[in-house]
Amino acid sequence: MGGHYVQSGDYLIPDLKLPDEEHYPIGKYSRIRLDYLKEHRPVIYNQLILSGKLYTHLGEIEQTCQERLDRMIPQMKAAEGVTEALKAEDQMEWVRRMNSIHNRVEEIILAEIVYG
Repeated sequence: MGGHYVQSGDYLIPDLKLPDEEHYPIGKYSRIRLDYLKEHRPVIYNQLILSGKLYTHLGEIEQTCQERLDRMIPQMKAAEGVTEALKAEDQMEWVRRMNSIHNRVEEIILAEIVYG
């Protein structure tokens, strides 16, 4: 018999181990991606687990989403005229606009990266 086996009583059980994988911090977007893969893309999820690349993939998703968020929010702020002067004049309006921008950017990120 090929491979490595472990004796357990009268039985030889295959000694199966997943490849070692570097662990990345899991954030909001990588958790959403993980749930999406489990529920809607089980084949890809299983391939990532068996190849030992799941956490690498989730780390890349998290990093990409954060970079995109950090890049798009200032661009949309400039395009819509959300400035520090507005923040000084009318804080509630500034907060409303910033929340709107953040929510729209997050929808784009989820649609293009996390669910893509």
